[in-house]
Amino acid sequence: MTARITAQRGTDLRCQGWRQEGLLRMLENVLEVGERPQDLVVYAALGKAARDWPSYERIVAALKRLRDDETLVIQSGKPIGIFKTHPLSPIVIMANCNLVGRWATSDVFYDLEQRGLIAWGGLTAGDWQYIGMQGVIQGTYEVLAAVAREHFNGDLHGRLVLTAGLGGMGSAQPLAAKMVGAVMLVVEVDGDRAAQRVSDGRCDMLAETLDEALERCQQAQQRNEPLSVVLVDNASTVYTELVTRGITPDVVTDQTSAHDLLYGYVPAGMTPQEAAHLRETQPALLEQRALASMVAQVQAMLTLKERGAVVFENGNNIRIQAKRAGVEQAMTIDIFTERYIRPLFCKGIGPFRWLALTGNATDIAVIDDMILEAFAENELVCNWIRLARQYIPFQGLPARIGWLGHGERTRLGLLVNQAVREGRLSGPIAFTRDHLDAGGMAHPYIGTERMLDGSDAIADWPLLNALLNCSAMADLVAIHSGGGGYAGYMTSSGVTLIADGSSEADYRLEHVLNADTGIGVLRYADAGYTIAQDMARTSGLDALNLE
Repeated sequence: MTARITAQRGTDLRCQGWRQEGLLRMLENVLEVGERPQDLVVYAALGKAARDWPSYERIVAALKRLRDDETLVIQSGKPIGIFKTHPLSPIVIMANCNLVGRWATSDVFYDLEQRGLIAWGGLTAGDWQYIGMQGVIQGTYEVLAAVAREHFNGDLHGRLVLTAGLGGMGSAQPLAAKMVGAVMLVVEVDGDRAAQRVSDGRCDMLAETLDEALERCQQAQQRNEPLSVVLVDNASTVYTELVTRGITPDVVTDQTSAHDLLYGYVPAGMTPQEAAHLRETQPALLEQRALASMVAQVQAMLTLKERGAVVFENGNNIRIQAKRAGVEQAMTIDIFTERYIRPLFCKGIGPFRWLALTGNATDIAVIDDMILEAFAENELVCNWIRLARQYIPFQGLPARIGWLGHGERTRLGLLVNQAVREGRLSGPIAFTRDHLDAGGMAHPYIGTERMLDGSDAIADWPLLNALLNCSAMADLVAIHSGGGGYAGYMTSSGVTLIADGSSEADYRLEHVLNADTGIGVLRYADAGYTIAQDMARTSGLDALNLE
C-alpha cells in the first residue's frame, strides 16, 4: 500500500462504538506519525504497527465489525480471530514478538520476520500507542532536569550536551534540551532526517562541519542561551574526534538505533544508503562494521567520562553491544532509568498519555487546565504542562503526556470521562502509557537494571501487569518482547482505555488505572525500595509482603 494513512477526525463512527473506533484511530495515528509508514514501521528501524498490509486491512475490518462483547486476538501484528467474551472484556488482546527463551535471539527473529511469521511491536508501535516525539519528550526532559539537579546545581544554561540520533525516539532530545536551557550538539547520520528535524522545528539549526557546529554551540554557551545544532555525520566518528581534540562536553549520551546491528546503527564511513546495500549483499559484514563503530563510540564516551563529563545511556543497548565486543568498562556508564528515574517509578509515576480522538486540539487545552487546577500541588506535572503548552507541537491526533503516579492517573481519568459525558470535551479521549513504566517492563539493561534485590531479569512483573489489566477490564492489553537486536533482552506490557463518557468507562478507568500503577508500586516495594513501601502503605494498596 502506498496511500498515506491518517487517523480519522470528528465524531462520525465507522465502528460499532467508540471503544472500537478509538482503537482504530490509534492504529491509524501511529502510521500517520511513524517513520516509514509505507513499510508499516513506526520507529526504531523495525517497530511495526501490523505484520504486513493484508494483516493491517484485516485488523481494520475486524475492528469495524467488533461488538462490545467480543475480543479480537492479534499475534505479532496479525489478526487471528474474534472470540465471544462479555461486554466488560478487552476489545483487543495481543502478543508481539514473544519467543521461547533459548530461541530469543536476533538470528531467530530475523529468520522468522523474513518468513512473515513474526513482527516486532517495539514498545508502543505494535499496540498503537505511539504519539510521536511527545511520547518520550517528557522523559527526556525529566532526565536532563535530574542531571541538572544532581550535577549542575539545577541549571544547564551554558552547558553543552552531546548526543546522537534523531529518529522517532531521539528526535525529542533537542527540544527537551532547549526546555532545560542547555546547548545541544546532535549527530545524525541521515542528512534528509536532519534537515527535516530542523524544518519541523525540533532542532534549531543544521551545521555543515564539526568546526561550525562547535563554534555555534560555544557562542550560545557564552550567551547562556539554549540552542540545538544538528551535524550530519557519524556518531562514532564525531565522538572520537572530540576526544582527539580534547573537547569534553558537560553531558554525553546517545539515542542512535544501536540496539540493532543490521537495521539500525550505520557504521562509520558509510551513508545510510551504503549500509542498506551492504545489508542486502553482505549482512554479516555490516553487523561486524556496525559493532566496531559502536566500540569506538563507547570507548570515546568512557574517555569523556574520565575527563569529567556526565555520561549515561538512554536505553538503546549501546553499552551491552560494546561489552559483547570486549569493552568490559562499558557497563560503568549509567543507565538513565536506574540513575535518575527509579524514585519516580517507586511511586507509580511514569509516562501517562492521552489523545483527543476527535482531533480537536482544544480538548487537550481543556485537560491541561483541568490538571493545573486539580493537581496544583504537583509541581512536577504542572511545571511540565506549562512547558508543553509553550514548546510541544502536536503530531497526528492531538495528545499530551504527563508523568502522573498511582492514584493520580485514576483521578484524572475519571475527571476527563466526566468532562466527555458533560460535553465539555468534543468527544472521547484515549488513555495509554509508555511500556517503560513502573510495572510494565522487565529489561535488565534499561528499566530493571541493578534492582535492589537482584531481580533485574524476572519477567513475571510485566506479564502479571498485563493479566491484571485484562482482569480489570482494559480496552486493549498487549505483551511485547524484543525483536531484532533487542531479541532476548526485554518483556513489556501495554494498555489502552477509551474514556467515552459512559458509566462503563468510569468503571474501567477506576479499576484499570489503579491496578496498572498499583502493580508497579508493589513490584518496587517487593524489591525492597522504601519509597515504594511507604507509597503502598499510604495509598491503601493491599500489599501482602510489606515488613
